[in-house]
Amino acid sequence: MTAEELKMRTKKFAIDIGKLVLTLDKNEINRNYPNQIIRCSSSVAANYRAVRRAKSKPDFINKLKIVEEELDESLLFLELLMEFNESKKQVIETLHTEGEILLRIIVATINSSRN
Repeated sequence: MTAEELKMRTKKFAIDIGKLVLTLDKNEINRNYPNQIIRCSSSVAANYRAVRRAKSKPDFINKLKIVEEELDESLLFLELLMEFNESKKQVIETLHTEGEILLRIIVATINSSRN
């Protein structure tokens, strides 16, 4: 996968989560968790864009670590939303799988960049 393809894929991840949030029922849980997941999933895309402008190898790795953290946080909020939105379970599971794949790609990139 090229850097440009990963850039588009992280952006799509954020957009797809935004679309999910728009379909959630209005209740106390769905008022709070969606705000968090929108912030962290969009941060994945924004910070991956910053990775591509890294000034050095340490800067590159550091920026990737931020993407890793934001992806992990996105996965947590997807898991929480799944618990409280049974009717959206299949959509959320699909997004969770995509997030896990992205996380594996980022971690592999971090590991290979360190060597």
